[in-house]
Amino acid sequence: MTTELICAGFGGQGVLTIGKFIAKAGMAEGKNVSWLPSYGPEMRGGTANVSTVVSDEPIASPIVSFPDVLVALNQPSIDKFADSIRPGGILIYNTNMCPNGCKREDITKIASPMNDIAMEIGNAMVLNMLAIGIIIGKTGLIKYETMEEDLSNFMKDRNPELLELNLKAIKRGIEIGKS
Repeated sequence: MTTELICAGFGGQGVLTIGKFIAKAGMAEGKNVSWLPSYGPEMRGGTANVSTVVSDEPIASPIVSFPDVLVALNQPSIDKFADSIRPGGILIYNTNMCPNGCKREDITKIASPMNDIAMEIGNAMVLNMLAIGIIIGKTGLIKYETMEEDLSNFMKDRNPELLELNLKAIKRGIEIGKS
């Protein structure tokens, strides 16, 4: 099974981190992965996207032209990538930053006010972990336990308070993805 994702948004929203943690978790689970970031020279505040592939088979190319899953954290990301989602694919988007949504009827859409939920959890910086949770809840692409272990190893000494909020965000995202 191969799943191709594009995660896109403004620089600073953590879209590259979404793809990176999905790829790292897939690799930890023994899957083949690729991670290909793309961002403009303005980085923070500019547009950024990442193509991530997780597969049981060898990956021929890291380039994702027709994603199975698009995570769009802002409207320009939907405008740029939504038409390329495979029919039957999934669009996960942040309603706080995507006022026009997406008109396609041949895909599954998960619309969530991610900025609001991140603030309810306690920090705007957990928005990307909320998105990872939605991916996990909807697709089962990786296991929560793998993400928890990787994130804990990465953050436990750096910022244990933010670690707890991130784990809470992933769990909340899983609930959203499953509903």
